[in-house]
Amino acid sequence: MAPQHDWLEKDYYKVLGVAKDVAAQDLNKAYRKLARKYHPDANPDDPKAEDKFKELSEAYSVLNDPEKRKEYDEVRALGASGLGGFGPGRGPGAAGGGGFSFDTSDISDLLGGMFGGGGGRRRERGAAPGHGPAKGADLEAELHLDFEDAVYGVTTSVHLVSDASCGACGGSGAAKGTRPQTCTQCRGRGVVDENQGFFSLSQPCDRCGGRGQVITSPCGNCRGTGTERKPRQIKVRIPAGVDDGQKIKLKGRGSPGRNGGPAGDLYVVVKVGSHQLFTRQGKNLRLDLPLTFAEAALGANVKVPTLDGSTVTLKIPPGTAHGRTFRVKNRGIATAKATGDLLASVVIDVPSKLTEPQRKAVEALSNATLKSPRAHLYDETE
Repeated sequence: MAPQHDWLEKDYYKVLGVAKDVAAQDLNKAYRKLARKYHPDANPDDPKAEDKFKELSEAYSVLNDPEKRKEYDEVRALGASGLGGFGPGRGPGAAGGGGFSFDTSDISDLLGGMFGGGGGRRRERGAAPGHGPAKGADLEAELHLDFEDAVYGVTTSVHLVSDASCGACGGSGAAKGTRPQTCTQCRGRGVVDENQGFFSLSQPCDRCGGRGQVITSPCGNCRGTGTERKPRQIKVRIPAGVDDGQKIKLKGRGSPGRNGGPAGDLYVVVKVGSHQLFTRQGKNLRLDLPLTFAEAALGANVKVPTLDGSTVTLKIPPGTAHGRTFRVKNRGIATAKATGDLLASVVIDVPSKLTEPQRKAVEALSNATLKSPRAHLYDETE
């Protein structure tokens, strides 16, 4: 291997996205950033990423070594001035010409810990990301609750149609009375290795399709997949105080895993219905409290309903204005952490029709009113 033969064609500074006068510290930062992005362990299903990673490693191994970088710059300068034109066996890398070897040991040290200590070293047997056991897909389902069930909590069931382990074969994919056999080509790993010099590329086994097992007698129900689509009913405990739109996670209740991997999770999205009297504001309950004009003006003791069906007596002081809110402590939504309050907002009830005695009483009040409530809106002298 003689990378110097390609120096005239490869711009290592451009590969790493740095200037020609880049400092060593900035060179390291640029390489680390790109190495994380294109490392094979971070892109198990993208062969182009591994090619890019090799190119980055080659560029860094040259530019990070002061002597190699100096030699590279000289070769590039000669080529740019028309004095290059190295052929096979000639140039700085030829015998007796100050040869150069592509050393990646420093790269492995640099990447140590970046991907679990993998760096550019050969992967351990059986550790091939993406082809072994894989977690199943996460699922999402809606659950519609009454207002009171959401406040107090409830145990109920979620109904959905999704993939589940095949009932006929128990998820093995093999017909009853048989079992999957270990693949003789990959020996159960699901991948086969192809040596590429410094790197060892892992490819899915073409005989077992990456499963590590071969099913000689597929299940007639699931046709060897190990899963079937069917309706499911899943029990779920909804905690007290759950809010509209909140998600409840049920671990391991999603789609079955692949190649023996764990099942995914189920996220239950709660949809809370409305209440004829109450609304909620966080842990607090809100209620419109209708008062007559007399009750608001003279004051009164009125009964206020609560969500549990009981009532509390609220003392309304004289001169209470429309929209004033009274707080009833600890009559809101109780959760494991805290209990909210009941907020009662006054609404002055104006009758749409008056009896004759009511009309006379209101007219008398109007005649006795000395100052208009709108006096501050305009000049009274007009």
